[in-house]
Amino acid sequence: MPQIDSIEALEARYGAVNPKSLTKVARKMTPLYRQWIEASRFVVLSTIGPEGTDGSPRGDDGPVVHIADAQTLHLPDWMGNNRLDSLRNIVRDGRVSLMFMVPGCTNVVRVNGRARLHDDAELLAAFDKGGKRPATVIVVTLEEMYFQCAKAILRSKIWSGDDESAKVPTAGQFIKEMERDFDAESYDTGYEDYAKPRMW
Repeated sequence: MPQIDSIEALEARYGAVNPKSLTKVARKMTPLYRQWIEASRFVVLSTIGPEGTDGSPRGDDGPVVHIADAQTLHLPDWMGNNRLDSLRNIVRDGRVSLMFMVPGCTNVVRVNGRARLHDDAELLAAFDKGGKRPATVIVVTLEEMYFQCAKAILRSKIWSGDDESAKVPTAGQFIKEMERDFDAESYDTGYEDYAKPRMW
């Protein structure tokens, strides 16, 4: 199968860049981007490390990050499965990308920058939820941010309200595919109760 293996060949396959896609880039937080970020309860964190790339969903019941200043975002690392894929990557290679989504909005906001992990007690305390605190906080230094046009969301109709969950496997079924003796049904029916005390 032929492949594109040069920037020249790639650029020849596409038209000229839309100038607005370059001028829309902000190098620090602006009032409108602040408004969007503060409304976002969900973000995808992308990292890179020696073993490859990682994309991790992060969510909260309020703003998914705290805005420390015009260049700095704080993303708490709440309780999870302890694989630490994203965190291992950040320790070894601080480059990160964030994609913020807001339910019902057809645009997304993207942030590219550098990240470090912190476990400072005062910083962790800022995220206290009923006595629970994150193990670490990902401190992101913003290098660029911009909104992504709506075409992908419009194509996918992701906010249409349609429930298509019956068309896809459950988490328990995924595990059972790898562990034949696993009780997928009990896992799926009991997961909500299991997760409640482990949300934060």
